[in-house]
Amino acid sequence: MKIATVLRKDDYTREVCRQLREKLLQPDCPFRFVESPEEKPDMVLSIGGDGTLLEAVHQYGFEPAYVGIHTGHLGFYADWHPDELDEFVQVLTQRTEPVIVEYPTVQCRIHTKQGITYDKWALNELVIRNASLSTLVACVYINGDEFETFRGDGLIVSSPSGSTAYNKAVNGALVHPSIEAIQLSEIASINNQAYRTVNSSLVLPNHHEVELIVMNPEIMIGLDREQGVWKDVRSITCRVGGEKVKFARFKKLTFWSRVRKSFITG
Repeated sequence: MKIATVLRKDDYTREVCRQLREKLLQPDCPFRFVESPEEKPDMVLSIGGDGTLLEAVHQYGFEPAYVGIHTGHLGFYADWHPDELDEFVQVLTQRTEPVIVEYPTVQCRIHTKQGITYDKWALNELVIRNASLSTLVACVYINGDEFETFRGDGLIVSSPSGSTAYNKAVNGALVHPSIEAIQLSEIASINNQAYRTVNSSLVLPNHHEVELIVMNPEIMIGLDREQGVWKDVRSITCRVGGEKVKFARFKKLTFWSRVRKSFITG
């Protein structure tokens, strides 16, 4: 089995990775560590927090299965802690078959006024804001039909697993990853006598598409950990992605138990 690692950049995480490699690379071991996506690993170990996991999936893509080892601040995607390395090594060396679970993604197409289209995707979410501190203005279309004109701080289009991230902070719904859907949520919308939005999160099934027609000359776009200022964006279309991110589960940790542990019990 070919294994790749993606690390949070701190000494503690590097030490955890060193210990793990030492435990796995025993005589006659069936594992080989690789260092780049070109070597096509079977499994990618993300050692850090959820940000590290997002970095890993964008680096290695949809082919390998991912396992998270938590050394960061929030480990929603992670199954293992550093004090469980021996147990983790045991299930790997015993060739225990993991349960492969697949998480939907958000597929995004960014269309510029010059006619250029950029294809992007996110495991957690797409976030758009005005590049300055002034109001973002975007016309929202669902399946080609006008829905509303949004004015406010920003908009989030999240996947089911991403529903527990920024989406949750703006009171969006938590959506189980077995539901192939995306969710559109507002960030501080303006609602008064002159301007009106639905002021509620919308959960759209996998055959629906949301289009955000942008009125601002410059906007900030965030896609998971990637962010930057974009000029002359005409519109952004989002739908459920055609590919999913695979996770190798060696423990029986349900999505709702992850939610409870992350946000209630700790």
